[in-house]
Amino acid sequence: MSTPATGAATLAPRRSSRFVAWVRAWRAGLVPYDEVADAIAGDEEHLVADAPGTWTDVPLGAALPTLAKLSPDEIRLVLPAPGDPRGLPGPGDFAGAALVTGEAVVAGGLGLIPQVRLHTSGSGDCFETVLWRVYPLPANAPAASLSLPGAAEAEAELAAALAETTAVLTRLDVAQWRPELAGALAALRRPDGTTDLPPGFDPRARRLFARAAVLDRVLALAGHAAPGGAINNYEAQQRDAALRPLTAACRQALVAACNAP
Repeated sequence: MSTPATGAATLAPRRSSRFVAWVRAWRAGLVPYDEVADAIAGDEEHLVADAPGTWTDVPLGAALPTLAKLSPDEIRLVLPAPGDPRGLPGPGDFAGAALVTGEAVVAGGLGLIPQVRLHTSGSGDCFETVLWRVYPLPANAPAASLSLPGAAEAEAELAAALAETTAVLTRLDVAQWRPELAGALAALRRPDGTTDLPPGFDPRARRLFARAAVLDRVLALAGHAAPGGAINNYEAQQRDAALRPLTAACRQALVAACNAP
């Protein structure tokens, strides 16, 4: 039976990470174009707005040829946060939107940001679609990516941050306000196929991505108070302080894995 912990452990990784991994594999000639859009979208409907040469929203598969002339290394994952804009080009509409969303794709002279749109059907059912909005990047803008760690460095930083944070959260007795975290953390030792990369990535990048993708979901759970509000403001501040280094390490691990040569 599915539990909240199971759900946290098996939800798909960030949409931008899947986009970058699969488009890079396609541009490297390792997966066919026909598979890319479905691999990125999964069970969701993905559309693209403002793609070059289009006048309206188009299906993801119809917009991908825009990227057909790029080399794999021109396609990069960016997971910026307030105070940490690494990977973003200079200031502009794209950088501002990416900081708000917390994830983006840099693809040559274009930037893409996923936006989740909620809809309600006539029968009252709610469903989501994903709109990738395309931004032209500033001409000759330097990318703040020189300080991004490689996979080996990111893996070491993630392991150290995970050990330190786990100790702090144990002292804070997180189980009383997020009991499902225990099961989700256990999933870090046995990530499943929903957190895999396409062909072409080396074993270290695969291992790092699988671990960081599951941990990304765990952190999304940990960042919210449990139903019923089992912790007070002081405990919430302690929790947030404990999670901050791990959150940063997790973001950099995903970036390093997806952008690995």
